[in-house]
Order: sequence, then structure tokens, then C-alpha cells
Amino acid sequence: MRRLSQTQWIIVAMVVGVALGYLYPVSDAAKHVSWLTPHGWAAADLKILSTIFLRMIKSLIVPLLFATLVVGIAGHGDDMKRVGRLAFRSILYFEVVTTLALVVGLVAVNLVRPGRGIVLDTASATTGQELATKHATLSSVIEHTVPQSFFEAAAANEVLQIVFFAIIFGVALSRVEGKGKLFMLSFCESLSEVMFKFVGIVMAYAPIGIGAAIAVTVSQSGLGVLRSLGMLVGTLYGALIVFILGVLLPVALVARVPIRRFVKAVKEPWLIAFTTASSEAAFPLAMERMEKFGVPRRIVAFVLPTGYSFNLDGSTLYLAVASVFAAQAAGIDMPLRTQILMMVTLMLTSKGVAAVPRASLVILSGALASFGLPLQAVAVILGVDALMDMARTSVNLLGNCLATVVMARWEGEFPTVAPAPVVEA
Repeated sequence: MRRLSQTQWIIVAMVVGVALGYLYPVSDAAKHVSWLTPHGWAAADLKILSTIFLRMIKSLIVPLLFATLVVGIAGHGDDMKRVGRLAFRSILYFEVVTTLALVVGLVAVNLVRPGRGIVLDTASATTGQELATKHATLSSVIEHTVPQSFFEAAAANEVLQIVFFAIIFGVALSRVEGKGKLFMLSFCESLSEVMFKFVGIVMAYAPIGIGAAIAVTVSQSGLGVLRSLGMLVGTLYGALIVFILGVLLPVALVARVPIRRFVKAVKEPWLIAFTTASSEAAFPLAMERMEKFGVPRRIVAFVLPTGYSFNLDGSTLYLAVASVFAAQAAGIDMPLRTQILMMVTLMLTSKGVAAVPRASLVILSGALASFGLPLQAVAVILGVDALMDMARTSVNLLGNCLATVVMARWEGEFPTVAPAPVVEA
């Protein structure tokens, strides 16, 4: 049993959770009466196990978000000054493409509505009514974004306020010289490393929390919830295909990227990213292949690592689908303006941290907490997250490889003819 990977344990936990939810539904609780449970027992009573998991997730959102954003901004300050124009063009390109990814995800999840049929016990009619009738104005959004106290924002998990503070702090830190800057950067880097280990510990408990969440959901909603989870996975895959064909392909054609040679160059690192669900595993080979493809080393060395923080198209699209899925599962009819506000939140919070393992989970949890949506949806989504992780990670890699070629073309440094093949001694 010790040889099972975490993904395999999650699959086992899902199967056990489905079985418990089916065998011990809420409606039949009266049949399962014992001296331990005199009022009857149902799988929904396992809620405490999933609640513990979700509370641990909430506890790591603020320190991980703050530390990684500060390091991402202050740590790249010198690079931004050196490359200047390339930095501006790269960030501009990243923002346009990731915004289009959010739009594709938002349209897909609203058309398919995969969250229908799932019952989350924390979603009350009052919560849904409050969110549906809430009309956010531009002035109120801007005012709410600025924290009056960092600690108050941290205690309330106000993600936008934490992002605002971290951005200002990171920019200020990039202007500091000497030991002060080195100390604070070292502190934030150390904090982020500790929080990564924290995430690892929490994820070791994940199979228990996920199994309990699935059991609770099936106990309340029946086996029909599995169909909804299958629709969620299908929605994401379909949306990613639409994004590749409708956004990345036209970008490649406009930039006059030789499609066949590009596909051949990116095929192997893409396959590594898909099978391992790890962008980092494919990163070295992706850099090598992009250089052989003809992109200058200085552009590859800047755009690819920066894209791993600022241009994660697959993860961004996934966050759009998953967040609205949570609202649908909670029975909340979220107005379009609130959905757009949530997408802006996701676009800001996903910068600088999305390349961290399981960071999508942290970002999603923070967005749900900010908008009053039930975190139980995170545990339910995690049951099929392994399937979605492979797809979004491979699209992240594809989008970043394309970005290096587009930037090289924009800088006028991409060869018009294929470079000579590298002959190894």
C-alpha cells in the first residue's frame, strides 16, 4: 500500500467515498442506528473530516500568496530594467492571452453548467439570494481592494486586498538597495519554501478529506453527482481545445510561426507535461527545444520562466471553470457582473504563484472565500483534479513555448528560414 502514489490514493478515497455515500445516504439514516449513533448514521456525518481539510487549506492561502507575489515582483525587478522593451511586450501579451483564456472558460462553464445536480450543504438560500442581489459598483470594488489593515485582510482571507498590499510591497522592495532588500527577499523566499512544504503536508491528508467530501456529497445528492463531475472534466477539456484552436492557433498564424516545425519541437516537452502534470519537469527540455527552434537564448531565458508565473493559460481557464462550477453547485445564480469581478480577482491572484505545485487549489480557495462560495466545492473538484491537472499543465507549456516564438518575432529576432540542425559530437 505504501507504493501507491498520492493520485492513486485519491482515486481509492473517491471509490470508498462513493461507496459510503451510496450505502449510507441521508434519507436512510434512521436504518443505521447503534449505541454509537443513537440518532442514526449517514455518510454525511463524515463532514468533519472534509472540514478539517478545508480549514487547513484556508490557513495557508495568505502566507503563500504574499510570499510568492513579493518574490515574483521584487525578484524580477532587475530583469525588468535590463530587458525593458521585451518585458513590457511580454507582460502585455501575457495579459491579453490569459484574459482570453478566462473568457473561454467563463463562456464554457455557463453554457454547459456542469455544477447542476450537486448539493453542497453549506450553500444556503440566504447566501445565494444575497450574492444574486449584490450589485458591485466600480467605486466600491476599488475601495474594497485597498486594505486598511494587512492583518485584518489576512484574518478575513481578503485575497484582493492581500494582492494589492503584496504588489505595493514588492515594488517598494525592488527599489531598496543593500542588506535590507536581501534580508526581506530571503525571508519571503524562505517563507514560500516553508509554505510549499505546508502544502505537501496538507495534501498528504487530502485523500481522507476528499473521500469524506465525496461521501457527503453522494449521500446527499445520490450517484447523479458523478455525472456532474464527468461534465466538469469534459467542460474543461472542451474549453481548452477551443482555446487552442480559437486563440493560440490564430496567434501563431498572425506571428507567422511555422506550425509543423513548432508542433514537432514542442511535442516531447508537451507530452512530459501532460503525463507528469508538472510544468517544471518539462521546463529544461522546453528551453532546449525552443533554442533549437530558432528563438534566441536571451528571449527564451526571459520569456519562458516569466511565462511560468504570468502566462499560465490552462490554469487560468481552469480557475474560471472551477470557480463558476462552485457557484452552480451551491445553487447560486451568480450575476454576470459578479462573475466578471471574480475573473478579475483570479487574473490578479494567479500571477506569480500559479507555477507552484497545487497553487491552483490555493488560488481557487482564496477566490471562493472572497466571494462567499462554499469551499466544499474544492474537495469535490479535487476528486477529479488529477485528470484536469494533466490537461491544464500541458496547455500552460504550449502557451509559454508559443509566447517565446511570438516575442522573438515581435523583436525581429526570429529567423525566416529554419536553423541548421544541431550536430552532436
